[in-house]
Amino acid sequence: MHVKKNDTVMVISGKEAGKKGKVLVALPAEGKIIVEGVNMITKHVRPRSAQQQGGRVQQEGAFYASKAMLFCTKCNKPTRLAHKILEDGSKVRVCKHCGETF
Repeated sequence: MHVKKNDTVMVISGKEAGKKGKVLVALPAEGKIIVEGVNMITKHVRPRSAQQQGGRVQQEGAFYASKAMLFCTKCNKPTRLAHKILEDGSKVRVCKHCGETF
């Protein structure tokens, strides 16, 4: 998958197109991600004890990672990734527009 946890992404298609947020959870087996403040769903919960209150809870839902692009904070636009191998042999992700490493 091209995005990881704590990356900033921009949604590029669907009803949430244009929204930005931080990736909270990456689910590579399903190819989905959960982004902060995007794809909010209403979940009905029961009270589990006498002290806990039940009701409707708003939380983020998962959506396919292909609907999101990594957002470069340096050039301030969504970007594709390039991979670059450094002198020490480590592989890093690089912005295609400005060359910033992620």
